[in-house]
Amino acid sequence: MAELDITSPLLSSPSSYQPQTVLTVHDDQDSEPSNLQSSLPTTILHQNHNHGRTHNENGHHSSPNPYEFLRSGGFSVPASTTVDPFRNETPFISGIYEVIKIVLCLPVDLARLVLFGASLVVGYMATKVALAGWRDKQNPMPKWRCRLMWVTRVCARFILFSFGYHWIRRKGKPAPREIAPVVVSNHVSYIEPIFYFYELFPTIVASESHDSIPFVGTIIRAMQVIYVNRFSPTSRKNAVNEIKRRASCNVFPRVLLFPEGTTTNGKALISFQLGAFIAGHPIQPIIVRYPHVHFDQSWGFISLPKLMFRMFTQFHNFMEVEYLPLIMPSDHQKQNAVRFAKRTGRAMASALNVVQTSHSYGDLMLLMKAAQLQQEKPWSYMVEMARIESLYHISSLEAVDFLDKFLSMNPDPSGCVKPHDFLRVLQLKACTLSEEIFGFLDVEKNGSITFKQFLFGSAHVLKLPLFRQACDLAFAECDTDGDNFCTKKELVDVLRHTFRELDDDEVQGLFNLFDTDNDGRISRDDFFYCLRKNPLVIAIFSPRLLRKNLSKAGDKMLEDIV
Repeated sequence: MAELDITSPLLSSPSSYQPQTVLTVHDDQDSEPSNLQSSLPTTILHQNHNHGRTHNENGHHSSPNPYEFLRSGGFSVPASTTVDPFRNETPFISGIYEVIKIVLCLPVDLARLVLFGASLVVGYMATKVALAGWRDKQNPMPKWRCRLMWVTRVCARFILFSFGYHWIRRKGKPAPREIAPVVVSNHVSYIEPIFYFYELFPTIVASESHDSIPFVGTIIRAMQVIYVNRFSPTSRKNAVNEIKRRASCNVFPRVLLFPEGTTTNGKALISFQLGAFIAGHPIQPIIVRYPHVHFDQSWGFISLPKLMFRMFTQFHNFMEVEYLPLIMPSDHQKQNAVRFAKRTGRAMASALNVVQTSHSYGDLMLLMKAAQLQQEKPWSYMVEMARIESLYHISSLEAVDFLDKFLSMNPDPSGCVKPHDFLRVLQLKACTLSEEIFGFLDVEKNGSITFKQFLFGSAHVLKLPLFRQACDLAFAECDTDGDNFCTKKELVDVLRHTFRELDDDEVQGLFNLFDTDNDGRISRDDFFYCLRKNPLVIAIFSPRLLRKNLSKAGDKMLEDIV
């Protein structure tokens, strides 16, 4: 395909469209289905006046494509998995057995609570003594300070005992630090970090927010924690460099990471973050199980105080820890952290007898946002964010912004939005083009759209190579006097090619949509910010852009930039 540039016409001639063949190429060592197959168009486009009509995968005709002027071939939405990796199976106390057990355990609870509090205080004091006067945090903790930390480690075992983990079944043994400088584990509850602190005393990678937790923040500082802000690229890069430095030096403790990045219910593994695998060191996977009948111990979508209370009121809580064989990166995997992570994930999923999904921490953010806004089925808003990030490079924070927009459309209890509410939020007048925009997202052609369809469609348009150029040209059309601002009159003049009749309320609604800082005029920054947040709206400028000689417009813009 010819390289796309600013001087290329946004709408090519009908003869330029050719049938496309999608090839899936498998790696000899680690064959995985190529993501290209799901990201490339799988349809043949046919011209129909100014809009192409596409054929979907089942052979039925879809509505005209309003984004064909951006060379969009349409998009597909993968089927949703039936696995919910965050749902706790026993969020409520139910059944006579559980009630009787809680009543019988109440006197024991008091003793357990005293043991928990005493162990926490003693461990905290021992840690304060071990850290007193220690300033050189870039080098390993001196051995005499590490010996003092044994007091805290023993206290950690008493804390586990107070939570009902009287004995813990182990299978296998941890490999020597010299052989396996990095260990990774699935993450089900807050219990695993306590266990690993007692068992291995490793360096951990944790969120910066953990440092401010009373008592806990002090204790994890003694583990020479590597702090990371998951939303900051700079912080993530610094954390990876620190993991490499410590893993390559035997005087540091081994490095422990939870590559899922959050807790799950243990019924599945979710996608792995790559921090543990970039360094290319041998890794020992560890898996943790919590066998149960009446009480699910996972820290899924459930509050911490409630989970702690349930743990205190059990006769005994079961926990199994299995140390798996080392995974040595092959030569090509040392340069490819993605393949190394997939190989490790397959080994852990096989040992746990579960599947690994494309969910990530971003899905938990979406779940919590939907629950916070009291949606009837908040789990229906999970989209397997790792797949979205891989295909479209949409971050979790951007996905949450799109969810905010979608929820303002008043979805029904099943999580679907009808055309009227969709057009209302995007300030679109009901017309043929508006219907085509909605039909573009409604891939199942049932008259409503889900959040997953809205997110995939918005991300698809946002990441089209010509989207940025279309925004530039659209603003140039609106800025008729060249002052880098667009007035209400200029906006209406451009949109007359799209909406033949606009009343005052409709004009004001569209103007307010673009005037993001509410200063009474639309700056270039306002215009681009609006279209980044509402990429589907770019289609309303297509009639005006298609009437212009876009090659000449692109030449003029390039000349202005130079």
